Amino acid sequence: MSSFKEIVTKAIIGKTKKTSTNTFKITPELKPDTVLGCWVINHKFSGKNNGGIVGIDGAFDVNVWYSYDNDTKTAVSTETFQYQDKMPVHLKENNALTDKEEIIVRSLKQPTVTNVSVVDGTVQLSVEKELGVEVVGDTKIKVSIEEEEDDYEEVTDDEVTLEDEKEIEEVNEEYLK
Repeated sequence: MSSFKEIVTKAIIGKTKKTSTNTFKITPELKPDTVLGCWVINHKFSGKNNGGIVGIDGAFDVNVWYSYDNDTKTAVSTETFQYQDKMPVHLKENNALTDKEEIIVRSLKQPTVTNVSVVDGTVQLSVEKELGVEVVGDTKIKVSIEEEEDDYEEVTDDEVTLEDEKEIEEVNEEYLK
């Protein structure tokens, strides 16, 4: 006969991802002619419960390598951009997001510059990123319990044979010396 037990454990109770593209502007110190390279570094982010929706606060640095003075000289301009995203996470078993749950945010695709151009001395760029959110909370697992008496095999003294006793008597006591 089997019965069931419930085990309370931590598990992922909700999961979602979001791809977003944002446009930013950088005005370098010197008037750019051509953008030679553009890259994103130092991406940092965190998530928190914001009224039942996961709010993500993040920031990254954008470096723009450009030419100026009729494409005869180069320079690099760096600027830090901050962003906020909201991600609704549908939780399993009709749970509601509270402050008890742990929120894990992952960068599924690092921020990447997808488009860059120079317009009137300003560098305009589009940055694409993909973030994933996992919500970890308490959940229950039901497991089947087999109620057997004892799974040990029982041995009695009368099962020890004369050969076993003879072997025990023939122990070499000099062995440990």
